[in-house]
Amino acid sequence: MNLLKRWIVIMLAVFVAAWLVPGIEVTRGGWAAYAIMAAVLALLNAILLPILKTLSCGLIILTLGLFSLILNAAMFMLSSNISQAWFGAGYNVDSWLAAFLGSVIVSIATMLFANDRSSRRDKDND
Repeated sequence: MNLLKRWIVIMLAVFVAAWLVPGIEVTRGGWAAYAIMAAVLALLNAILLPILKTLSCGLIILTLGLFSLILNAAMFMLSSNISQAWFGAGYNVDSWLAAFLGSVIVSIATMLFANDRSSRRDKDND
């Protein structure tokens, strides 16, 4: 259930990013494009992002964590390219600035709405 909730939050955040950021557009596919983009983004964030953060640990420390924002933007851009090339979704990210802003929107939404606070609250009460 938590995975489904997280996927829906990412899908809605990707929709909001496409609505707010001028360099992100959906050309075809409608809600299917958002669903595919959310699934690809979640998969890349679960598999590839921890590997990249481990490899660039020194740079992340040197920039006081700001390089992780660049990695998030790269994951957003890569997931858009994979969604278009492999699945034919019409989710297009035009520039790095658009990818950066979109990844910030998705990160904030995921942080606010997809984390399971009830399990943490139960652990604190024990």
